[in-house]
Amino acid sequence: MTTIRQEDLVRSICDALQYISYYHPPDFIQAMTQAWEREESPAAKDALRQVLANSRMCAIGKRPVCQDTGVVNVFLEIGMDVCWDADLALEDMINEGVRQAYLHSENPLRGSIMADPDGKRVNTKDNTPAVIHTRLVSGDKLEVEVAAKGGGSEAKANFKVLEPSDSVVDWVLSVVPMMGAGWCPPGILGIGIGGTPEKAMVLAKEALMQPIDIQELKGRAPQSHAEELRLEIFEKVNALGIGAQGLGGLTTVLDVKVLEYPTHAANKPVAVIPNCTATRHIRFELDGSGPAIFEAPDLSLWPDIAYEAQESARRVDLGTLTKADIADWSAGETLLLTGKILTGRDAAHKRLCQFLDEGRALPVDFTNRFIYYVGPVDPVRDEVVGPAGPTTATRMDRFTRQMLGSTGLLGMIGKAERGIEAIDAIRDNGAVSLIAVGGAAYLVSKSIIGSKLLAFEDLMMEAIYEFEVKDMPVTVAVDSNGNSVHLTGPQEWRERAESTISTIEVR
Repeated sequence: MTTIRQEDLVRSICDALQYISYYHPPDFIQAMTQAWEREESPAAKDALRQVLANSRMCAIGKRPVCQDTGVVNVFLEIGMDVCWDADLALEDMINEGVRQAYLHSENPLRGSIMADPDGKRVNTKDNTPAVIHTRLVSGDKLEVEVAAKGGGSEAKANFKVLEPSDSVVDWVLSVVPMMGAGWCPPGILGIGIGGTPEKAMVLAKEALMQPIDIQELKGRAPQSHAEELRLEIFEKVNALGIGAQGLGGLTTVLDVKVLEYPTHAANKPVAVIPNCTATRHIRFELDGSGPAIFEAPDLSLWPDIAYEAQESARRVDLGTLTKADIADWSAGETLLLTGKILTGRDAAHKRLCQFLDEGRALPVDFTNRFIYYVGPVDPVRDEVVGPAGPTTATRMDRFTRQMLGSTGLLGMIGKAERGIEAIDAIRDNGAVSLIAVGGAAYLVSKSIIGSKLLAFEDLMMEAIYEFEVKDMPVTVAVDSNGNSVHLTGPQEWRERAESTISTIEVR
């Protein structure tokens, strides 16, 4: 009989979340390094370099690899011979560990969880509650898997109950292109097959926690249908040419994981959930002897690289920029921004457009300015701002025409592709849309040398700030003529791949 103390579980959850906020799993670093070394697309290779440089910086500085420090997922396997020395209920112990981790004074993590999700959407401020899955098993140990899952990748989860004779491969190949780049590829695809709808989704999420071993699998013959699926989906998804950040390239997924469960004769439930470049998870065991101990990984796991922009990058002075100046920027071009930009994302855009609809004066002048879609982590010590990577630009598409047409805004900075309605609005207004690399939040924050709150303080991380930046690296995603690198880049690399895998059909 094992007795597990409340304080040991609380501390272990807290320490695990702190640990994964700044340390990528070693297998992920190895796979990402291999992808960077073999990448032939200049844009994708540059993005992968930023991700790896950011990861190493975070491991040294103990700051989050991504500003979206995620919704906490906890998988518990509780031995039936375990006893508890605790005053709190099990889920309350987990959430106390989450609370302590996200309010940690030396490395505060961003609170992203909204209570009343279809109503007032009020930030809980400490990222509680976690999403907890519990299983009773034989034995006298507690096995815990902790993951922090970013909203960009969660938004790209897909599910469908297929007919028994339908092809899982065909369905996955139909949905992955529709996922776009908002999930920050390259990452991992978790696929759950069978059970019931909710079981398939949980299987897909659990699959993401398995070690990356696709290269090992490629070196031997598959030993099950699930392994055959993994290899086929891995090869065919990468042949789609989506690439890092959706810019076009050789690697879209680092691995594909498949878990199965028996299902009804009339159904084949299938779920696919991606993990992004901010893949964060760790497993630990409690046996009654004390809290879990997490050893720092050896820095030699990371390639010793720093990020330097390409020599061809265009330096831009934001203080003198006009619409005429941006007219000759081309989709795919690298820029280094210096000057002042504004910030604002979903909640701020919704409120700004309400002001415009009501004829009210805006609290900020957007004339000839850029707005950065970001919700940064709070700063510590001598930081101007904490990790401050981009959020998905596509979510702001619905506001884009009104913002460009009514405020004098020159353009936007986010991550991932823009939809047709936003591209049309950008072209019609002679504006541009830029991307920063998702998964390089700490690296991006080092280019921010000043920060001032301007409006909507009640929105917390979604408030409007003015950032002063120096040589902030961005790529032109949509130019003023409506050309999109997220359309041209993948198309080029997909065509290159068609000669090796001719059976791909993008539906």
